Amino acid sequence: MTKVFLHRKRKKRLEQGHPWVYRNEIERIEGDPEPGEIVEIYNHSGHFLAKGPINLNSQLAVRVFTYDNKESIDQSFFESRIRDAWEYRQRMLEDTNACRVVYGEADFLPGVVVDKFADQLVVQILSIGIEIRRDQLVSALVNVFQPKGIYERSDVPIRELEGLEQRTGPLWGDVPREVEIVENGLRYIVDIVEGQKTGFFFDQRENRAAVAPLMTGWGKANGIQLLPMGADGQPLRQRDGSIRPGIEPMVDEQAEPVVRPVDKRGKVIKNPFWDGAEVLECFSHTGSFTLNACKHGAKKVTCLDISEHAIETAKRNVTMNGFLHRVDFVVANAFDYLREQVQKGSLWDVVILDPPAFAKTKSAVEGACRGYKDINLNGMRLVRDGGFLVTASCSYHMRPDLFKEVIQQAALDAKKILRLVHWSGAGKDHPEIVGVEEGHYLKFAIYEVRSRA
Repeated sequence: MTKVFLHRKRKKRLEQGHPWVYRNEIERIEGDPEPGEIVEIYNHSGHFLAKGPINLNSQLAVRVFTYDNKESIDQSFFESRIRDAWEYRQRMLEDTNACRVVYGEADFLPGVVVDKFADQLVVQILSIGIEIRRDQLVSALVNVFQPKGIYERSDVPIRELEGLEQRTGPLWGDVPREVEIVENGLRYIVDIVEGQKTGFFFDQRENRAAVAPLMTGWGKANGIQLLPMGADGQPLRQRDGSIRPGIEPMVDEQAEPVVRPVDKRGKVIKNPFWDGAEVLECFSHTGSFTLNACKHGAKKVTCLDISEHAIETAKRNVTMNGFLHRVDFVVANAFDYLREQVQKGSLWDVVILDPPAFAKTKSAVEGACRGYKDINLNGMRLVRDGGFLVTASCSYHMRPDLFKEVIQQAALDAKKILRLVHWSGAGKDHPEIVGVEEGHYLKFAIYEVRSRA
């Protein structure tokens, strides 16, 4: 087997669990390996460290498959890794109808992602080491999951860095274009053929559920009170607490009066979601935050995305869950829409911003900072005093401290005081290897927004 020896003065990242060897870390190679061939990795003094597939056409030269020199890279290897990953999800998630079941390096299978959509699997192959072993991978997935079908969505530019063409299509079994899944008790239609990435963003599962406390408790701020009602359907007491004039003593003094919400004019409110939030979700994709907002009691949600296809899918999801009467749909550029609504003086109780990655390379960070500041500045201007800004960044190059700094700069310009009430990253089906910063890409925050005036 080809042997790869690493430089003496390199950082000891591999020994700390990092699964990659960069080309500039290699001192010499004993052998002439083909791309994707399994090689053994040694330190400068000849001590074995790990082994995995090599690709000298890429800056990322070797991806670690195993730290055990005796472990064979065959179908049983793939089955063992996949089974371990699946058992982890079953332990950590309450509902595994739909989730990410293989997360590349974090599941000790570098270069492959597998998402489970009910009885369908979607696979993304990102490296040549997996590419030349795709048959073993597919057979292992079939043996572990017994799916009805497996579809490939390897339509990502990163494959070209590995010398591979982008590709999509069925890999095994019968694959429909759309499949219905359940997440957080909500039903979704997922387009696994044309949807973004693998069709759905599982990494925000827990974050979507985290908006629940924000969705109720808004009635009092709008001047609504709960008052006991008489037999005539009118409040027994006035808004100041005094008995309404002309009210006869109750026949049954022990009877518990019916309580109803009453507005500032003393009129009974019939809307069952009177205490719910008014919510704006931008970059909605298929409406996942909108659905969670409605589930937890939102009164009205504006669901916005620039893609007509995404909004049509969101509308189908909202309808399927019975929330259509509480949602308005908007097809628009979020940057433009936010500015327009600020000029109009529009306000919401909760504004949710979950944009795509603005910084896909290190050189794009400066421009990304401007983009994140723009949407968050206008987003918090649209939040009623005491309301909440829900904001996220999935750009790896936008480091957590920098993201928080950008939000703080936006608050300064907007004359707002922010109180951080929730901070998190990706969900439990997206674990991270400690020391592998590349796995820490998602930042999710909930801020309470107050005026400085």
